[in-house]
Amino acid sequence: MAGASKEVNPADMNDAGGGNNIVGLIFSFVKKFVTVGLVWGCGYMNWSIAWFIGPIILSVLRTEWKRESDQRRLTAQATVLAGEQQMIVNKMYELPSWVYFPDVDRAEWLNKILYKLWPSMNQFVRQLCKQDIEPAVVARLAQYKLKGFSFERLVLGRIPPRIGGIKVYDKNTDRNEIILDADILYAGDCDISFFCSNVKGGIKDFQIRGMIRVVMKPLLSIMPLVGGLQIFFLNMPSVDFNLVGVADVLDMPGLSEVLRKAIVEQIGAIMVLPNKLPITLSPDVPPEILKTPEPEGVLRIHVIEAKDLMKKDFSVLGKGKSDPYAVINVGAQEFKTKTIDNTVNPIWDFWCEFIVDEGAGGHNKIVARLFDKDTTGHDDPLGRASIEVINVQQKGTLDTWVTLEFAKHGMVHLRLKWLTLSNNVGDLPAALAETQQLRVTSMSTALLILYIDSAKNLPCLRATKQPDVYLEAVLGNRTERTNTMLRSCDPVWEQGFTFLVSNPESDILHLKIVDEKTGMNIGTLSYHLTSLMDKKNLEISQQPFNLQHAQADSRIILSMRLKILKYDNPEPTPNNEEPQDINTLKREIKRQESNISNTPSSSIAPSPLKKQPSKESVASSVISAASFNPVAPIEDQGTTFIQEEIATSAVSVPVNASPQLIRRNISMTSSAGETGLGRIQLTLRYSVARQKLVVVVHKIANLPLPQNDPSNVPDPYVKLYLLPDRHKETKRKTAVMKDNCNPVYDEQFEYIISQGDINTRRLEVSVCTQKGWLSTGGNVMGQVYITLCGMDLTQSNTAWYDLLPANRD
Repeated sequence: MAGASKEVNPADMNDAGGGNNIVGLIFSFVKKFVTVGLVWGCGYMNWSIAWFIGPIILSVLRTEWKRESDQRRLTAQATVLAGEQQMIVNKMYELPSWVYFPDVDRAEWLNKILYKLWPSMNQFVRQLCKQDIEPAVVARLAQYKLKGFSFERLVLGRIPPRIGGIKVYDKNTDRNEIILDADILYAGDCDISFFCSNVKGGIKDFQIRGMIRVVMKPLLSIMPLVGGLQIFFLNMPSVDFNLVGVADVLDMPGLSEVLRKAIVEQIGAIMVLPNKLPITLSPDVPPEILKTPEPEGVLRIHVIEAKDLMKKDFSVLGKGKSDPYAVINVGAQEFKTKTIDNTVNPIWDFWCEFIVDEGAGGHNKIVARLFDKDTTGHDDPLGRASIEVINVQQKGTLDTWVTLEFAKHGMVHLRLKWLTLSNNVGDLPAALAETQQLRVTSMSTALLILYIDSAKNLPCLRATKQPDVYLEAVLGNRTERTNTMLRSCDPVWEQGFTFLVSNPESDILHLKIVDEKTGMNIGTLSYHLTSLMDKKNLEISQQPFNLQHAQADSRIILSMRLKILKYDNPEPTPNNEEPQDINTLKREIKRQESNISNTPSSSIAPSPLKKQPSKESVASSVISAASFNPVAPIEDQGTTFIQEEIATSAVSVPVNASPQLIRRNISMTSSAGETGLGRIQLTLRYSVARQKLVVVVHKIANLPLPQNDPSNVPDPYVKLYLLPDRHKETKRKTAVMKDNCNPVYDEQFEYIISQGDINTRRLEVSVCTQKGWLSTGGNVMGQVYITLCGMDLTQSNTAWYDLLPANRD
């Protein structure tokens, strides 16, 4: 019966399994036979045993690397196949997003639908790989002198993608569109085989995970109610796969990076912002609406410098320095700075610009990755920094030092600016003046949105066959190319591109149509962008142009829109908004200090003796204040706060304090703390959207001098651990301040941690010195332990903490 499911015969499965076992046994025998033959041959030829050292080390490293990658793939596949309750109980790494985010809906109903539809999607994916991915991979591998790449077999397998959660946006969206985000994980048992340079290889256990966005627009009043879809990843997804067959020889660190990078880049070129996969659902909707949407703006980034980076290079005397460079990503767009040799404090002074789509969605990020250039080709990572695009969009400009993640220490200095798009030609002089002041020739003043619809009546260069044509668009230093239309004198491309324009008054857009087989130009077009500035709204729609060096009736049909880059001062943010960077925190602290210093004397309780209140009186006042609060007090046995001795009554004591936790609300101090070891000022906050704990180390006050040697001024630095994990992954460290008892750091550190785990952690803050301390010879001058459970970290918590003696345990 048609449509009925075909039952699987266990005997057939056993036969298939037996066949696979026989093939595997033969392959294993041949591999061992070849190994023994090589060893015997080397002995027969009297070759040195040193020839075996390199291959043996490489084989061991490859085995260990494959074991880790196989374990990771099996864990991801188990996550996809596991039930919902089993996933939560086991606390796997790939938990669904609705566990962490309360505004994300569960999608188990959609996973059941995907399970039914998955066998029918095999044809669609095969067509996508053959038409889009294969030509792009061929072009990419040609740069490495690898030719003849083609897919032979494409089978998706039985494991469908799993949707971890769905979020539908109902605010800040156009009423003519629907936007939803889905956390997708595909860890399937696909079977893909290919040929590359006449060598057959294969890919199995392909995995991809990322946040995918679906935009449904425009909404129609007739069926199918939605005119089309735009599907894309907000940021570059994590991709992993396993090479099999002859290609398995290349599946080791370094050698397999060429193929892996080519595949990841092509995924980004198709489905990572600003690239989108458009799907038209209604013939009444012009494809131009879906394939050339207007960006939200342009992000201008100045990568200034970095400091205190890790030392990765080795010298004769030990660790030397590094040769750092930075790679900046926004979605699939990427820029790379130059390499600064032999330094841990590089100054790049590098400018770049990114076209940003869907920047207000909240998940689009700027990612800066730092590397140490290595002559062997395997560059060592120095850390990573990330900033939400929406933060720059709201503030307009952002100048900040960002602490590097996945690094023991190090910071990078970035300046970011958000530019909106304008239809007013009068905004062009201001944009040109700004680029002239920057004295950077690579900066842009406008943005061009180009849509290539089709061409008509192209000449036939061959008498027997029509040409295989593609179009190439060049503007400035950027070149874009359409797909190849086979055997067509009237090709229909329907593709859109976006270009950054340095000066629309002088720049020229060059178009040429090329026959792929012969490489000959069929027709060309040169368009001066200054002509577009005379049009209404700076745009033309579906306009035909005569082609040069072609037949008299050869034409190309296209649309263009020009947008001027403009800087708009953002509206001031509310005072209760969470500070996003260190500069904002510093301004907030100074504002509080100014408010305290300007407090009228009448508001301060009379204190004729000008005497510091006793600990008993402070504790009793806090206990009496806490007795009116129904909220349970916060307890932290390892930390003691004491009320500030200056303007005591002018500062409000938090009502949720307890005898064990007495909060300091003044940002200035003249006390050495309860134990006389000094005090430290910290800011703690937690970002639910980014799943990050942010710790800002501001300053230390009144560190004591050693009694046995008062002239020995300490060289203090701050060291952080997120307990109970006391290892290098949770270690953070500030810079060292030479000969200073009141150092100022203003350094920000971040920990990636889920909202559920943060209540089980404690933060250990240690103030250390590079010189010996007291008579013990140790370097820890004082410590603070902060229990995060019960603290309201959704808002910034800035406070002074008394340093306590070091905990030897």
